[in-house]
Amino acid sequence: MAKLENSLKNMVLSLTAITLIVGALLGYVASVTDAPIAKAKADKQAKAISAVVPVEGAVPGEAVSATAPNGTEALIFPVTKDGQLVGNAVQAITKNGFGGNVVVMVGFSTDGEILGYSVLDCSNETPGLGAKMPTWFQKGEKGDVIGKNPTTNNLTVSKDGGEVDAITAATISSRAFLDAVAQAWAVVSGSADAATSATQQVPAAEGDCCCTEACQTPEGQAECCKAEGKCCKETVTE
Repeated sequence: MAKLENSLKNMVLSLTAITLIVGALLGYVASVTDAPIAKAKADKQAKAISAVVPVEGAVPGEAVSATAPNGTEALIFPVTKDGQLVGNAVQAITKNGFGGNVVVMVGFSTDGEILGYSVLDCSNETPGLGAKMPTWFQKGEKGDVIGKNPTTNNLTVSKDGGEVDAITAATISSRAFLDAVAQAWAVVSGSADAATSATQQVPAAEGDCCCTEACQTPEGQAECCKAEGKCCKETVTE
């Protein structure tokens, strides 16, 4: 077989051929994997809906997109049984996680009671601390929010004057979780005010202020006020 001449033309043709072959292979791989990935995502979502609205024989409807008070997209899944609405599953995002966004699916009854919740993503939270949120707020646990109603219960952490015990040493993550619940309730109830209580911060002392952004102090990691750069006197591990 004759050796191709080492010329610019032949090099360009070779590179073009390689690019076309690689592109075709990548396209084929994508076509093979896209469907299973989409199915896995849909199955995970359906499982989460069933978990947060645990009504036997209930069927989730198509998602309705809404904008939460914090500007993120929320998805509302109406859940029906025998044609009657029995609740709503709401996927909401909080921006206030210790390490970034946290995604939560919350189920509400038609009266507004929390039927269940599922944390879809808390991968940026501290392992062993904030990452406890998938179980900490479940029925019978220390931070139990199941059966509570955002309109009649103060769903903020106890150190902020609320009714919910925060995850030990993970107050920021606990506030973030409750903010996600508040965002979910705000979009399903149509009330932007519903999402304000969980994000309000209580100063550690007069003249101090807190927010969800963390800063470093000589004593360790503490909550601080982004606007004025003041740190709360109370030191936390997350």
